[in-house]
Amino acid sequence: MDANNEEPRDLENGTDRNPPRQSASIPSFLFITFALFLLTHGHGEDASLIRYQYTNGLHSLNHQLSNYSAWLNGTSSNFSLPVEDPNTMPLVQAFLGFGPELDPNQGSYYSNITGFWHGDLHFHNLTSLNASEAASPWRHLSEQFILPTNLSAVPELLGPWNWTRSNKLAVSVGDKLIPLERDGATHKNIAIIHGRLDLSDPESSDELRLDFEGIHVLSTGTIYAMAESGGRSMDMRHLPALVPERFRNDSAYAVESELKARIDKLKEKIDSGSFDQDPLEADDSPTTKCSFRFYAQLNATTIPKQSMDELEKEIDEPTGVTTVRAPEMALEGVLLSQSCGMLYEVKHTIGVQQAAHSNTAIGLSRVSRYTFLIQSLIDAISFIGHVTLGILAEGRSSLSALAPAGLACLLFVYEAQMAIYIGQIQAPEDAPAPAEPPRPPAAATNASQTPPDGNESVQAEGEQQNPNPAPPTPPAPTRPTNLQFLWTHIRTDPAARLWTLMSISLIVVFRIVMALSLPLFFISSLYSCIWLMQIYRSARRTRSSGLSAEYMLGTTLGRLFFVFYFLGCPKNILDVEPRRWIYVVGLFMFAQVFVILLQERLGPAFFLPKRFTRTQSYNYHPPMPLPDPEAPDQSLGDCAICMDAILVDPSLRRRSKSSESKERPVIGRAGGILEKVGGVKKTYSLAPCHHLFHTECLERWLAIKNICPQCRRPLPPL
Repeated sequence: MDANNEEPRDLENGTDRNPPRQSASIPSFLFITFALFLLTHGHGEDASLIRYQYTNGLHSLNHQLSNYSAWLNGTSSNFSLPVEDPNTMPLVQAFLGFGPELDPNQGSYYSNITGFWHGDLHFHNLTSLNASEAASPWRHLSEQFILPTNLSAVPELLGPWNWTRSNKLAVSVGDKLIPLERDGATHKNIAIIHGRLDLSDPESSDELRLDFEGIHVLSTGTIYAMAESGGRSMDMRHLPALVPERFRNDSAYAVESELKARIDKLKEKIDSGSFDQDPLEADDSPTTKCSFRFYAQLNATTIPKQSMDELEKEIDEPTGVTTVRAPEMALEGVLLSQSCGMLYEVKHTIGVQQAAHSNTAIGLSRVSRYTFLIQSLIDAISFIGHVTLGILAEGRSSLSALAPAGLACLLFVYEAQMAIYIGQIQAPEDAPAPAEPPRPPAAATNASQTPPDGNESVQAEGEQQNPNPAPPTPPAPTRPTNLQFLWTHIRTDPAARLWTLMSISLIVVFRIVMALSLPLFFISSLYSCIWLMQIYRSARRTRSSGLSAEYMLGTTLGRLFFVFYFLGCPKNILDVEPRRWIYVVGLFMFAQVFVILLQERLGPAFFLPKRFTRTQSYNYHPPMPLPDPEAPDQSLGDCAICMDAILVDPSLRRRSKSSESKERPVIGRAGGILEKVGGVKKTYSLAPCHHLFHTECLERWLAIKNICPQCRRPLPPL
């Protein structure tokens, strides 16, 4: 050891550093241990308590299920279905008309009511009717209904909530269909629903939350539910007592199935230790002790049942398939409490289904990206102009100019992202097809063959003297410069190309706004081209835009309001003199919208001469040879997506045989060619890459991606 008392170096481990001193790590270790102790102190006890309460809840559910199942099977059980007050349903029907079972060919109800609903409430105090209520035809029904009510206990049950001021209701519903097996068939008519009812006070902005469990009868569109304030338990085994007698048996078995599903879910949570929340914190004192019954009736629609099922399937899992227009989701209801002697009429309740509405590729392939790009540039100009005005102006006008500047900035970001997304979807449309790999030369494949004259020795000698030359060594790739790499990236990447174009446009916009040179001409040019690019794309691709009239008219009016204020109003904040030509720009924009609407009705290229309407659109349904009539499987082949056979309609086979000798040629042993006969040809689709699909399968695939699922080549619109 030298004079500096250096520690020996750790050369054995390959390091040339002094080892750390042990005395320095002890305080750090003690500090970390103390911190972990503070963070985890009491957590183990709480976790054990939570697990214990979850386990007790599981035992309770298992006990309820065993007794309930025994009651369903007719064996000895401690459970019995309660008897509802016979005066309940007559009072409910005085306010609510229950719907009948509809003819599936004439009408239907929504079967999945999952989502959020908002409606109005009208309060009735059944223990103290006013003059108009006392003269109503349901007065005697309410008197019979509240006979079991203990009026002296009502104030304590009501709690601090002001029931008379509640006039709005928000409903959050989860709907779960329970398939039932009966007589060898599966019946889907009963669904278990659960959620919450939020009553709001308009004066205090407070809310009273009621949790509910219920049964939804799909064939009648009727809801029967129990509701309690948060923290009060509900026994869902009592739900079958609420439904009519003809649905009671199916409802009872649906409740049993739901109990089993909840037990399995609770077991998984206990085994994995993933608990949602602390039961001690969730067990708060309820705001009210009133028990409620909730009855509701969905409005019937004139859409056939099959079309409604297709609509709801498309709402739940969007694929881009065209369906009927969605009717309004609406219901009427009654919320009443016998223990507290009150009734609410639930009116004008509108629902919005909670579904993932996403833009599909088949829809975005019709829209022009430049429509959103031009609008984003207009919003950029609006943002810069309002911010500049807010900075330079003095007084209250500066504050009023910043609000539209923020809105314009948000619109600019959204529209720019939308333009980029549309560009990514449409990028494969003009992409060249990948080149096929070169085939090996014929000499290489026949090198080992003997020449025709049989002179093998000469051939062998020639092979020794003239061996096959080695393939040339490819030159080493040169590293591109930064400018070359940047240019290649902008040229090949659609997103980079679009962002570069937008950046250059914004620089031009800044120069125009700041220098005030030709700003009006630039703005009017942008406004005049908003819908022109969409008209051009629809005519070029021979496909309609897919844009709704509401969107186009609303966007046009919103855009024109901005320029009409600055260029048409004589008293604007910039003191700009009115320009009469701005009204011509407005008329031109509405004319463009009118042309797009006509493209939906008359065709995308209705305004062009016939010689310009010859588009090279690909035909996915070309004539194809029919299979051998003696083959056991009458199919055109297997679908490259679902791998199922593409079968040929037997009626088409019979017709092709009768007309084969007259006008159709025979190809091989096919016995005919599959052409357009009664629209049957649309059951198959042949891609340009010669991969065969079911038309329905290909439509669903193109709703997600517009490339072939087999070879990944770009596909034209179907």
